[in-house]
Amino acid sequence: MSKDFKGKLIVFSAPSGSGKTTIVRHLLKQEKLNLEFSISATSRDPRGFEENGIDYYFISLKEFKNHIKSDDFLEWEEVYRDSFYGTLNSEIERIWALKKHVIFDIDVVGGLRIKKKFPDETLSVFVKPPSVDELKIRLKKRKTESEEKINMRIAKASVELATAPQFDKIIKNYELEVALKEAEELVADFLNK
Repeated sequence: MSKDFKGKLIVFSAPSGSGKTTIVRHLLKQEKLNLEFSISATSRDPRGFEENGIDYYFISLKEFKNHIKSDDFLEWEEVYRDSFYGTLNSEIERIWALKKHVIFDIDVVGGLRIKKKFPDETLSVFVKPPSVDELKIRLKKRKTESEEKINMRIAKASVELATAPQFDKIIKNYELEVALKEAEELVADFLNK
């Protein structure tokens, strides 16, 4: 990791459809926070209009497994069978070289792993949806996945919701404007410590 500048790590985790990506995008627009998005690597195919190097680093399953063997990941997880996600160490180094703080839009397990590795430098935030039923509605509105995939995500959401107390803060995303304001204040306070 970079020796010159050691920024802070801001982790946003939640079940799919909770609004964490919307919150992270909002925070990235706040120049005073000096944040840069950590682009995760994944072995899955791009969805919709996703672009390599912007939304994710799309790499083959074989390449992903080679990176695991080489210990190139800060954290990684097989989220679904043969569907891996992770954060390359080189991504954190890239952002710290820019003298910026890292913000993650990441799976619950990955978020907790980062917090465990960097307990003092990390703010971990769990974004809580109004209900599991609301999650299902949001996922269907996306129109990016099959009914089967949506049902897999909903089943996983119950397990993920149980991890919320392990995070530093919980934001209830019942009303987006309120959640955005709360997220901005939490991150600003953490970065000013």
